[in-house]
Amino acid sequence: MENQFFIDSDSLSEKALEIKHRLETDPSSRKNHMEYLPGMEQIQSDICQKIMEQMDSYDYSAYTAMDVRKALDHETCSVEDFKALLSPAAEPFLEEMAQRARVETSKHFGNTVYMFTPLYIANYCENYCVYCGFNCYNHITRMKLDMEQIEHEMKVIADSGMEEILILTGESRAQSSVEYIGEACRLARKYFRMVGVEIYPVNTDEYRYLHECGVDYVTVFQETYDSDKYETLHLLGHKRVWPYRFDSQERALMGGMRGVGFSALLGLSDFRKDALASALHVYYLQRKYPQAEMSLSCPRLRPIINNDKINPLDVGEKQLCQVLCAYRIFMPFVGITVSSRENANFRNGIVKIAATKISAGVSTGIGDHESKYTGKETDGDAGDEQFEISDGRSLEKMYSDMSEEGLQPVLNDYLYV
Repeated sequence: MENQFFIDSDSLSEKALEIKHRLETDPSSRKNHMEYLPGMEQIQSDICQKIMEQMDSYDYSAYTAMDVRKALDHETCSVEDFKALLSPAAEPFLEEMAQRARVETSKHFGNTVYMFTPLYIANYCENYCVYCGFNCYNHITRMKLDMEQIEHEMKVIADSGMEEILILTGESRAQSSVEYIGEACRLARKYFRMVGVEIYPVNTDEYRYLHECGVDYVTVFQETYDSDKYETLHLLGHKRVWPYRFDSQERALMGGMRGVGFSALLGLSDFRKDALASALHVYYLQRKYPQAEMSLSCPRLRPIINNDKINPLDVGEKQLCQVLCAYRIFMPFVGITVSSRENANFRNGIVKIAATKISAGVSTGIGDHESKYTGKETDGDAGDEQFEISDGRSLEKMYSDMSEEGLQPVLNDYLYV
């Protein structure tokens, strides 16, 4: 694919700095974010149009307490009910929403909470996303693990008892090819029963290849469904192409993946509209692909390098709780993941209400699991982290805490025969 781009941020040339300044100050210098680049597969789908029509027309200020009351009284939550539950008018009903969400979670998931851990294998990136710690202009320590290092990291994680892993890379085809990721996934199958990936979007045939390498599910963050805001945050690289990213989950399902995950990064734009669009993305795709497993994440923007260059919109814990409860009431069957971006107290509480999956033993850096898991100093270097985490509990500690909360921690619910 053309326009491969990576900058050695240790030694930015005058030309590179000039390009960076022009991208930031002159919108006309950027490529059209709605146009596909060569090599990007275009699929025929009506999902995007349905979601954007609902999102664009959503006036959450128009909903009243009566609308919220009706929504909570309905046995089945409609799209219109969901909109009411996301609105400011629902804030005084948060306790009642939490009680309803708890009932739905228990009905569909019992008292189980699933655990996994992420493994970042490379942090090279060809995109200029102004809010991201990995972006190609940031001065960070870049690193890409080789297969021996990857297997070592996986063994350290597996020895802790973890059975599900999520493999992540920076968004660079040049540094982290599909073949490189596939080889890492084949290794993962030696140590884990469940393998997911969170990588740059790829075409259907490439998702099919990764599935053949052992990948069970694909997670893609749309970041924000507001395409105008998206354009101002993603200034360079393949990630700038909004519609290609949007269709990632559908291409993954077309490629045979068992499950897909969705998310917006709350705080980049209007969080209520992004929450609506995220849920509707699941809602409409579930009806088109009823055999697929769907999950939602709900991360908030965390401190990262260059955070001062954007205008983060605050999303408080009560607002986050409202979104999660609304998700559960609207789609009782959907898995909901709460990441280590949130603190331990919040995660301990929300798994008893709406969330069904949490990460444990988390590192967003490259090649540092042995030092973090065992305390043993390693001889090699480590790559910088993508963002700061808030909850750094180990699997052992997380397992103990969940058990004490009256929950049943689950490390894997699939058996391959």
